[in-house]
Amino acid sequence: MPLSRTPIDRRAFLAASAVTAASLATPAFSLAAPMLKPKYILGSCMYGYTAVGEIVPEVAKIGATALDIWPKVHGNQREHLDDMGEGKFAALLKQHDVTLGCITQYKLGPFGLQQEMRLAQRLGCTTMVCGGSGPKNLKGKELKAAVGHFVEQMKPHVEVAEETGVTIAIENHGNNLIDAPDSLKWLAELRTSNNLGIAFAPYHLEQNETLQSNLIRTLGSSIVMFYAWQHGMGCHKKLPKEQELLQMPGRGDLDFVPLFAALQDIKYQGWTEIFMHPVPRGIPILETTADVTAEINRSREYITKCLSTI
Repeated sequence: MPLSRTPIDRRAFLAASAVTAASLATPAFSLAAPMLKPKYILGSCMYGYTAVGEIVPEVAKIGATALDIWPKVHGNQREHLDDMGEGKFAALLKQHDVTLGCITQYKLGPFGLQQEMRLAQRLGCTTMVCGGSGPKNLKGKELKAAVGHFVEQMKPHVEVAEETGVTIAIENHGNNLIDAPDSLKWLAELRTSNNLGIAFAPYHLEQNETLQSNLIRTLGSSIVMFYAWQHGMGCHKKLPKEQELLQMPGRGDLDFVPLFAALQDIKYQGWTEIFMHPVPRGIPILETTADVTAEINRSREYITKCLSTI
């Protein structure tokens, strides 16, 4: 004789059936694009000429794991590394559970990095940022040819990058061969190695969210450094601090939501550096180390809100 089903049994059966039907009608959650989790890196130059030993403990405070070390004139922490010696510097990083994620070296230029890459290898650093080299203000076929020539010139340096496990990231810096969107597109297309990449700086591009987000999708995996940095009122003329800080995410007019949506679309896995330049160079963006860290975290909170809306 079959067992009778109690009302409670029937309700449980119906609830289970509803869950099953919903799971069949709705794609599995794992199929959805995972939310981007920025891999933050702290730029030492944000603290001006502050001692590197004072900056390293700030890395964890901004949710980062790595340091981007800058030389003069923007910072002087790269010089501190030389003064301390590699052993003491490595011990400082280890003490605070920090890695050296990037060395920024504009003054050496893209053709002067070979010894620096060997230093990076010894310290476990995988990224080096610099500018491009070549004629400026080109367009069309001339621009493509110049970028192609630059890529060709970079081949012996990229060989060392491959040997040392370093990626050379070329920033789209103003007044440079690699500055405008087309130059970035040609660099991404013509590069012959993943060890030559792009450091994407929104500051140096037209402050148009659609243009920048589309460009990010086009450049895809060639981007290895993303500067969370906007133009605001610029960084070449001394301004009241509130106006200077408009370069920071969440303060100026640039909406970072489309940019981070594009980074999510390309499954971005490179560094994210919250960034600005003070005037003059070499000073902290704010007076105290604690103030600088708090300002970076202010922008990080804004980025978290941006990501929650995607």
